[in-house]
Amino acid sequence: MDYRKFGETFYIRIDKGEEIISNILEICRKEGIRSAVYSGIGGCKEAEIQTFIPESGTFETHTYTGMLELVSLNGNLILSEENELYHHTHALISYKDNGEHKLAAGHMKSLTVLYTAEIELRPVKEGVIRRKFDPETGTGFWSF
Repeated sequence: MDYRKFGETFYIRIDKGEEIISNILEICRKEGIRSAVYSGIGGCKEAEIQTFIPESGTFETHTYTGMLELVSLNGNLILSEENELYHHTHALISYKDNGEHKLAAGHMKSLTVLYTAEIELRPVKEGVIRRKFDPETGTGFWSF
């Protein structure tokens, strides 16, 4: 992994075999970033995608492996109620299955790079966004 800051934006290259979300979190801790938004593209070899099940308040996880095109990655980092960095990441991947082109999308638990991933990280300036748990929905929302 390598990254540079140009202006107020960080540009991140994540390399073969590295996990995307953990590297974004590592950079934020190192740079003192407490809230940010990010987006990216790349080629991955494994993706753990989750779907939230409101009735049970749990996530259903699906794992995809092989040549996965990371078509779109969008997410944010905020502070949890315990003052820990919390990521909320969604992505769309494309892949081949028995010769057919398929798509999978949802909440990303993890993404491991096959070739490279290119991420743009934009820190929040002059403020911090926090996460507040909502007992009615069983999930958390932004709190200003």
